[in-house]
Amino acid sequence: MSNTLGTIFKITSFGESHGSSIGVVIDGCPAGVAINSEFIQSELLRRRPGQSNITTARDESETFEIISGVFEGKSTGAPIAIIIANSDARSKDYDHNVKVYRPSHADYTYQEKYGHRDHRGGGRTSARITAGWVAAGAIAKQVLAYKKIKVQAYVSQAGTIKLETPYTALDLSQTESNIVRCPEPIVADKMIALIEQTKKEGDTIGGVITCVATSMSVGLGEPVFDKLHAALGHAMFSINAVKGVEFGSGFAGATMKGSEHNDVFLAGDKITTKTNHSGGIQGGISNGEDVVIRVAFKPVATIMKEQPTVDELGNAATIKGKGRHDPCVVPRAVPIVESMAAIVLADFVLRAQSTTLER
Repeated sequence: MSNTLGTIFKITSFGESHGSSIGVVIDGCPAGVAINSEFIQSELLRRRPGQSNITTARDESETFEIISGVFEGKSTGAPIAIIIANSDARSKDYDHNVKVYRPSHADYTYQEKYGHRDHRGGGRTSARITAGWVAAGAIAKQVLAYKKIKVQAYVSQAGTIKLETPYTALDLSQTESNIVRCPEPIVADKMIALIEQTKKEGDTIGGVITCVATSMSVGLGEPVFDKLHAALGHAMFSINAVKGVEFGSGFAGATMKGSEHNDVFLAGDKITTKTNHSGGIQGGISNGEDVVIRVAFKPVATIMKEQPTVDELGNAATIKGKGRHDPCVVPRAVPIVESMAAIVLADFVLRAQSTTLER
């Protein structure tokens, strides 16, 4: 089972949804980085369950402990290990699916691959483990701050409600001003209303998160198999429920002519482009423009409606969701998307230091 991401700035994730704790080990963080524990806690609280009426009611404090790699507020160069306790798991809520497979979950595939599974909340396949990724992402953001690179994400679609305004015309400081994490208040209210109605119906909806990395360095990424967008896509597709990722113009670029899509260079002391259809990445390498990513999430698979399914012997059965679940995952996934982007970018920043002897 692969649980490690990265080449130099590398994270290894561990733990299960209903185990005693979850966490992450970070290898390759440079020594001497100022580690702000309050910032790590604030990032974890952005992702935590139970934060509003449109998220799961599971109530985790997200209290964490750094057990190695940090001394007197700075990284030592040693592995940074972070543990986060699971304090509000209710395993009995999953007694009904010990022998029955939940539709669109990893129950069946995990059982077939490994021959044994933890049915409590999905075990290792649960989104609960992404809390460790957010903790690692908080440290990655602090590494990126040395290069002035900033990563921000927001909800740009919830179900059928879309935010049409381009990110360049938005005030992204308003993203945290509402529970759905959409920086446009009028659209946010519509999203919240739709999620609340969907929750009342016992159903779920998906959505889209837009992520933007600004003040980007030029030259991050490799031209062949380690393209920057390939690495970012790998990280995004590692997030539970992600079914689509696009950069810049994305699929819309398929409808454009080359003369429309090309990002024409502008002369000046700093070379820039007139447009950014490439999403800040050309030939797999960052060009200094904003990196723009859109990440599509499917509806949460656990619904409070009865559905037909089968048991582990293939016999017909029925199942209905129990316990506490998100009617729409995207509000809590915003810091996860940011974190995965930050982890990849921090890794490529460090990798770029070894590209040439002249740098």
